[in-house]
Amino acid sequence: MWQLVHLYWMTTNIIGLRLFGYEFWNIGKIGNIFISFVDYTEIPALILTSLFYVNELQKEFRWKSILFLILLNSQWLHLFWITDEVVVAQFTGTAAILLPIWLSWFAILIDYLELPVIYDTIKKVVLSLRKSA
Repeated sequence: MWQLVHLYWMTTNIIGLRLFGYEFWNIGKIGNIFISFVDYTEIPALILTSLFYVNELQKEFRWKSILFLILLNSQWLHLFWITDEVVVAQFTGTAAILLPIWLSWFAILIDYLELPVIYDTIKKVVLSLRKSA
């Protein structure tokens, strides 16, 4: 769920800056450090959620679980190759090495690929809590 904060920041700050020339949620340097930390808390969540869907596959094969594993694990590409810092540097023109701009948009898209997995996981937790209550 922390990733939702990160996605909100990306939408209002990075995308807003690129498309409109304005940051809709400027949280300053300390806020940006916090958001970077939030993004890396995703690592244990990626591992645990992947294990959850692998476990679901062991119980019953479903293409949905395969799709969610692919969407979820595409995040590794974004976390360790086209990071938020690279995207911001590309969008602001401060990058030491300029990459094609479509690559930055691709990295942003990768971040949003988590939304169906986040929704499904939250739904499963809520249903499980209701069932046990």
